[in-house]
Amino acid sequence: MSEQICVEAKGLLFDMDGVLISSIGSVVRCWRRWAEIYNVPNAETYTVPHGVRAIDIVKSLRPDIDPQEGLRVIEDMEIDDMADLKVLPGVKKLLESLPTERWAIVTSATRRLMLGRLQAAGLPIPTRIISGDMVERGKPDPEPYRRGAELLGFRPEDCVVVEDAPSGVGAGIAAGCRVLGVLGTHSLKELRRAEWVAESLEGVAVTVHADSMDFCFRPAN
Repeated sequence: MSEQICVEAKGLLFDMDGVLISSIGSVVRCWRRWAEIYNVPNAETYTVPHGVRAIDIVKSLRPDIDPQEGLRVIEDMEIDDMADLKVLPGVKKLLESLPTERWAIVTSATRRLMLGRLQAAGLPIPTRIISGDMVERGKPDPEPYRRGAELLGFRPEDCVVVEDAPSGVGAGIAAGCRVLGVLGTHSLKELRRAEWVAESLEGVAVTVHADSMDFCFRPAN
């Protein structure tokens, strides 16, 4: 078993889907239905680019339609399809151990979808949120994580980003944050740009000090 690593940080910035919860079943079902409705070729086998904003996917698949209409349709579908959503290992315990002012969720999901998923999962709703519809440019652009650090009142280099997708890892690095990759939706090789990679958030421990936190985990082999 690998030795535990402890990292000092002032703030933690979590991606949501694939890090805190898994809604992959809903995502795949809904996007394939959407692709069929909008006559996207090979809709029944469409593979969703994980960690990318829905509106950017809409624009790439059907640049000829009103992107806001396309976004509304997929958002409604996903909000209505949460039956197999699950909380990932270690997440609830970790979030409940964190002071509210020290963490934020930075997600490609819209605010409405993010709140719906967190409520369905029974997870704490953070007071600080950067959702996909709050930024001009989504991941892999650094804007979301820069905004997340600003929201906490910390410099990016004082924050640790927790991500499961290469686009999010790239966004965190470009923002100037340190990045912990979490396995699940992507392989260790695909997350190689992250400073560290862990199997999951199970067993992650945080010790809170007056001006910082020690964020401890075991890296994946």
